[in-house]
Amino acid sequence: MSNQKTLLEFFEKEKPLVPSSPTSGNEEILSTVSYCTFVFTFTDPSESPAQRDSKRLQLSRLIAMLKSSKKPVHEKVVGPLVSMIKANLFRPLPPPTNPSAISEFLDEEDPISIFSPLWSHLQIVYEILLRLVNSTDFKILRNYMDHSFLLNLLSLFQSEDPRERESLKNVYHKIYSKFVCDRSAMRKSMTDVLLNYVFETEKHSGIADLLEIWGTIVNGFTVPLKEEHKLFLMRVLIPLHKTKGMQVYHRQLAYCISQFVQKEPMLGGVVVRGILRYWPVTNCQKEILLIGELEDLVENLDPDQYRKLALPICTQITKCINSWNSQVAERALYVWNNEQFYKMATTGTVEVLPVIVEGVEKNLKLHWSKSVRQLTESVKVVVEDIDPDLYAKAQMDMKVKESEAHQKDIKRKKTWERIELAASKNQFVNPQRFICVSN
Repeated sequence: MSNQKTLLEFFEKEKPLVPSSPTSGNEEILSTVSYCTFVFTFTDPSESPAQRDSKRLQLSRLIAMLKSSKKPVHEKVVGPLVSMIKANLFRPLPPPTNPSAISEFLDEEDPISIFSPLWSHLQIVYEILLRLVNSTDFKILRNYMDHSFLLNLLSLFQSEDPRERESLKNVYHKIYSKFVCDRSAMRKSMTDVLLNYVFETEKHSGIADLLEIWGTIVNGFTVPLKEEHKLFLMRVLIPLHKTKGMQVYHRQLAYCISQFVQKEPMLGGVVVRGILRYWPVTNCQKEILLIGELEDLVENLDPDQYRKLALPICTQITKCINSWNSQVAERALYVWNNEQFYKMATTGTVEVLPVIVEGVEKNLKLHWSKSVRQLTESVKVVVEDIDPDLYAKAQMDMKVKESEAHQKDIKRKKTWERIELAASKNQFVNPQRFICVSN
């Protein structure tokens, strides 16, 4: 009851501060800001629903006043306004409801979606913050939104509520656009979050949102790219392919990487080798995504790199063609419809074709899926047209290899049979003798 009394006293005390007919717009804003500084947890049973609604109405009133004003927010209002925003937003986030959720819902676009009960207040506070950033001069804002403020804002990307992360993404990107002198520090802070995720925890709800911000940042990089940006690609973006939860943010990750390769096509080789290094062994959904990413990369590669990359790319695609998972096999077979992939494959025909022929013929003989075999027949026609003589030679070489492997297998079996026979005879001639030890 004492808690309830305290809350009632606070709100009763604050209500008179909101004048019905203010003489000054700034005073009215300040009194409303003061009212909204009190934070509700929405978990304390002593909190009054009526008081929560009252605060929500005051927040709505505050954003309405800010939007209706044609002038920028006055400097004497900015400080209290930022303090109110910090009091409402910068809070301890609840622990993850299910730390292993990332591995249990890999097919979901947003695997961890817990709606916060605070959102009815937070939503308006984020609107106020966005309005403040948009309408206030940078020099004034910088006095109140320092490095510590930006770090606290960045930490909120760990919120499990996708609505909060969406609002936060808009605000953070707007601040990045406006705070030109802080861009390098903001990039470093975001990089630290991504590195911690990749190499330490693999637990973070906002990786997709951070990568979406990075996508717009990379899009704005000038050519030639700076060394620090290339290092970010190699040390952060490429390793992001190896995590268990990659499916959640793959679309944003692939966009970031494609931006790098479009700006400097020679980086395509580094990216392709990196993706192949982190290729999954048992995760079929990741394989399907990476096949699509490889296909997109081929379209942006510098043609001078085709000969170097044709063999590693075609080898991996052929392995996927032979996958017992029909979805993986079909996705890999469809890559042959891509004109750029076809051009790349034909640049290294002598080295590449034997690998492809072996995979195609193996599928036709052994694959369990009828649809995969039918698609393989279509691919065989395409591959055979590249160089019919070389295809026939590769088939002959494959048959020779199979014959040699079969002969080796027979020889191995006969060797083991002789060893087993000799062992059984030896046991018969020299039976085991047991020594009895008397007590």
